[in-house]
Amino acid sequence: MTTAKRDTYTPETLLSVAVRVFNERGYDGTSMEHLSKAAGISKSSIYHHVSGKEELLRRAVSRALDGLFAVLDEPGAGRGKAVERVEYVTRRTVEVLIAELPYVTLLLRVRGNTATERWAMERRREFDHRVADLLKAAAAEGDLRADVDIRLATRLLFGMINSLVEWYRPHPGATAEREQLAETVVHLAFDGLRTAR
Repeated sequence: MTTAKRDTYTPETLLSVAVRVFNERGYDGTSMEHLSKAAGISKSSIYHHVSGKEELLRRAVSRALDGLFAVLDEPGAGRGKAVERVEYVTRRTVEVLIAELPYVTLLLRVRGNTATERWAMERRREFDHRVADLLKAAAAEGDLRADVDIRLATRLLFGMINSLVEWYRPHPGATAEREQLAETVVHLAFDGLRTAR
């Protein structure tokens, strides 16, 4: 039976298990023993594919960060008025969060205790700053209310988006539900932020 598990084991399935265990126990509270038991493989089998749990953490948070930064390179994030671009980025950020929920959840829970966590936090701040720059550009173009502090609006926007990891549990195949959630976040945020049309 152990051989069969090893035959079907892949680095991707190990990463999926590691993310689940990290989210359940916390990264600091997870040992290689916990990971090997959850994966149903020996610790030596894990070390055959990764150098340790920090490499698994880096792979996991990289997956989340790569998805978020890819949004900024999409045509909708780079063309048109700034307010349209920031709405697009907001919508797509929610979609990435939903598609990569366990990975983004882990990303949002890192605390800076390891080199990988500090790197991930710095990359998150870079993403946040780029979105904040879009909000500032939209305000400068006169499309966002002048009486709302952009730094506060940025924090509230990310607070709303990031809170999804705490309560949203997707239903398999519920594409319409996911699209509606992304649209609802955009409407709640920007109907309150846009200037009167």
